[in-house]
Amino acid sequence: MAVQFLWVVLLALVLVVMAVGPTLRRSYPYVWWCLLGYPATVLRMLLTWRRLTTAVGLAVPRRPARALFGEMVVKGDPLRPVPPRLGAPKLRRGGLEVVVRLHPGQVPEQFAVVVDAVVHAWRVHAVRVTSDARGFVRVTALAWDPLAAPSVPHSTRPVLLRALVGLLEDGRLWVIDFRTAPHWLIVGATRSGKSTLIASLVKQLAPQRVALFGIDLKGGMELSLFEARLSALAASRAQAAQLLAELVAEAEARMELCRSVGARSIWELPAKLRKVPIVLIVDEVAELYLMATREEKAEVGEVSTNLLRLAQLGAALGVHLVIAGQRVGSDLGPGVTALRAQLAGRVCHRVSDPGTAEMALGDLSKDALDAAQRITLAEQGVAITAGDDGQWLRARSIHVVPDQARRAARKYAHLAPAWPGLTTADDSDDSEEGVYL
Repeated sequence: MAVQFLWVVLLALVLVVMAVGPTLRRSYPYVWWCLLGYPATVLRMLLTWRRLTTAVGLAVPRRPARALFGEMVVKGDPLRPVPPRLGAPKLRRGGLEVVVRLHPGQVPEQFAVVVDAVVHAWRVHAVRVTSDARGFVRVTALAWDPLAAPSVPHSTRPVLLRALVGLLEDGRLWVIDFRTAPHWLIVGATRSGKSTLIASLVKQLAPQRVALFGIDLKGGMELSLFEARLSALAASRAQAAQLLAELVAEAEARMELCRSVGARSIWELPAKLRKVPIVLIVDEVAELYLMATREEKAEVGEVSTNLLRLAQLGAALGVHLVIAGQRVGSDLGPGVTALRAQLAGRVCHRVSDPGTAEMALGDLSKDALDAAQRITLAEQGVAITAGDDGQWLRARSIHVVPDQARRAARKYAHLAPAWPGLTTADDSDDSEEGVYL
């Protein structure tokens, strides 16, 4: 009688799950994953692991099909293939992670080429294979694509030089942290999401005690949205050369200040001596390096040298670069390649030429480069991002419309430090909110 009662209860639970599951998955996907999706995927993983690894050639028989006894070869069926050892699956937000121990002689690349088979066997959205230690691979599975409809907190407490700009494919928030990666390279073709990412970045930095500068050689059309919050905006190469020279002079002054008090960076200075961090955004960097006449060559050389100096010296001095463009290739000259080497943070949207993707990600990871070149026209805002640790992920930026960016710039315009050169801030503001370099 008790057994029958248990069967009735079990059947009732199954019916409830079947009825509530689809609604729960649509309305509360993370709750659905924790309660139903994760246990079902783990069970499917355990049931299919041996058969899957045998089918793709990752399982290894204990004994070969042929054995040599003296001078006689004995043929027979090998013993049952042994799959690589599967660790305990760990629950992650919208996915799971499991460590697999390799057989002797196996390499992570053997697992990377069979991820499609793993996706189908486990019935998940995507699988990523990485290796953190010799003899082991880390398999990360995503239950669905969080970038299809990204959602991030509407309000977060601002942290100096950290900007929440979107969502990563593993469900984590996408944060551009200038303290971790001091300089960033952002590339992307027209309507790929590059401008939206920059708008999101500026919107996040606007309420912080940060001096923002801009160089936009498209007549200032893109960065003019934030002009109220910018301390200076250069709209021509001549203005850019002047601004860069002034920023280099500022960096040298900060260097001398640090030296005078025995500090190795501005962050080691006493609070009363610490300088305001600077973030310089350069849009369409290719325009800075293009030259049509001999007279422009000297100007281009000066711009290139000063940009490189800021990249080399700026990390410890609180001067940070965001270099953006539709096309950033080695054909622009050795100055661009040298600058690229100093930009630890990388973001690559859909690009029109392979050379730009190669410039952004080619020196970090071949897999990241391949993933960037597979971004389609329909995936606006989707990008491949990599930080100073070399790890890469797909990400999608928050959609910021021009009016939102303009309102944020005007709201925090009083935080724009006065600048002796191309200033756009109101120098007459004597309130305690006014800050100076």
